[in-house]
Amino acid sequence: MNVREKLWLEYKKHGNEEAREKLIEEYAYLAKYAVDRLNLSPSGVLAYEDLIGHAIVGLIDAIEKFDPGRNVKFETYALSRIRGEVIDVIRALDWVPRSIRRQEAELRRAYAYLETVLGRSATDQEVADYLNITVPELEKLLADISQSALVSLDEIIASGGDIFPSDDEDYATDPAANVEKSEQVRLLAQAIEELPERERIVVSLYYYDKLTQKEIAAVLGVTESRVCQMHTKAVLRLAAKLTCAPTTLSAAA
Repeated sequence: MNVREKLWLEYKKHGNEEAREKLIEEYAYLAKYAVDRLNLSPSGVLAYEDLIGHAIVGLIDAIEKFDPGRNVKFETYALSRIRGEVIDVIRALDWVPRSIRRQEAELRRAYAYLETVLGRSATDQEVADYLNITVPELEKLLADISQSALVSLDEIIASGGDIFPSDDEDYATDPAANVEKSEQVRLLAQAIEELPERERIVVSLYYYDKLTQKEIAAVLGVTESRVCQMHTKAVLRLAAKLTCAPTTLSAAA
């Protein structure tokens, strides 16, 4: 039994508060990691230190609700809760302008309609033409949306919910929920395979290999802003595939 396992045992079985504090110290790095991966603009809604503080709140919540007996790594479970806590704070402050939210919804619908009609990934020019804007204006829109920190695969899974449950009851094993989650993961994997190659690589490196956008930029030999743009397009395409029904697409035509 390693040090962390002993701490979990002391806290969960015996309610040892000292063990709880040590667990917070052991996993504090997850708070910084989660905030850094949000890639928020330096001129964003909250100071970096404040974001870390809210992330720590999410970490503590994860420690209190985590069941070591479940077949889930704490790091995976905690990162979902930490990110959720920070995103909730940002949303509560209504930082993202309504115009950006509206344009994001329009862009999702554009990808959904075009890629259904075309039977392939739409090019930037095709999306821009559909929205009656120029390609540079589309790139500016993608940059604005990316800074909202609300564009993520976590927002797509389960109609915007986290990949992992948020309540103690939901965290327990539920066969029906597990089947539904498995189907969502299957559909997501299929949608990722249909992404343009570079966007698919970005998604893989970011979500599966856990690289930062700066690290991905170095791997691909492009700027960090270009990686950010590819990530945003990929997520919007995935959202369009997984959340837009054919009836909606027909109405948009």
